[in-house]
Amino acid sequence: MKAKTEIKNANRFKEFFRFCIVGIIATAIHYGIYILLDRWMNVNIAYTIGYICSLCCNLWLTAHFTFKQNVTILRAGGFLASHAINYLLHILLLNLFLWLGCSDALAPVPVFCIVVPVNFILVRFVFKKIK
Repeated sequence: MKAKTEIKNANRFKEFFRFCIVGIIATAIHYGIYILLDRWMNVNIAYTIGYICSLCCNLWLTAHFTFKQNVTILRAGGFLASHAINYLLHILLLNLFLWLGCSDALAPVPVFCIVVPVNFILVRFVFKKIK
């Protein structure tokens, strides 16, 4: 019984590690696009475009690399629903940090630090509970 628990814990750690790699890639895409577009458009629009671009990559990597599962319509729907919640949290926090005086370039950093763990919980639920 103890061996099963240790294997389960090791698998969760590997899964979380892979999630972190995907998160870094998605965050880099999001932030990079945001920084490029922020010069020419409203901060919220630039942030949203970056979010959508990273979301496309994130779905495929999360399914195939993080959780080693196929993308089904139910999983994709759950993923998009969890990211709708995640997006709202992103935009609210971004505007809060901007209101608190963070620069456009730095405001996303604390946002990412807060929402990434929340996102892991939501996405893990989608890929582990929806068959």
